[in-house]
Amino acid sequence: MWQLGKRILYFGLIVSLGSSTVIGNIIAGLVITYMRPFKLGDRIKLNDTTGNIIEKTLLVTRIRTPKNEVVTIPNSFIMSSHTVNYSQSAREYGLIIHSEVSIGYDVPWRKTHQLLIEAALNTPGVIDDPRPFVLETSLQDYYPVYQVNAYIRDANSLSQIYSDLHHNIQDVFDEAGIEIMSPHYIATRDGSETTIPKDDLREKKQ
Repeated sequence: MWQLGKRILYFGLIVSLGSSTVIGNIIAGLVITYMRPFKLGDRIKLNDTTGNIIEKTLLVTRIRTPKNEVVTIPNSFIMSSHTVNYSQSAREYGLIIHSEVSIGYDVPWRKTHQLLIEAALNTPGVIDDPRPFVLETSLQDYYPVYQVNAYIRDANSLSQIYSDLHHNIQDVFDEAGIEIMSPHYIATRDGSETTIPKDDLREKKQ
């Protein structure tokens, strides 16, 4: 009889704890519905998870990542976490993407700014108003660090826009004969060599 009582008590404790978790998720789901921090289709970042909202229920929210992974997140976890809504920012005032490069001091900073802005404007998905801009984030011993910033409206294409931006940065610097290379490496290699692709060098000579 005593053993049966212990089992009933143990089962009741499990049910009680489970019920409190379910109730907590339902309450969190209602709060999320009222606050509307995101909607279906929005691209968000929740802690280390980035993706699009594909389902919202009272208990859980589901996100599809850029790699087509479906992540199920309890609503109570969302309420206690930091959420970034990329789509809302893009819709309201334009989402700013950014990327950094380090170029040697032998290249004039105005030239570097010009090339980075050109690369940004050549990138599909980047808007020209507001115009892209460049910040120098630090001055290291051998090189300054430049950060190009550009506005986009389509948060769902974030990964592709970043990839295209990086392609364009490589292209414009190669065409200008400027290497995106740490001066530490340049100082220790054969000075007659270059890391610019040979195809680009041949095009410049023609």
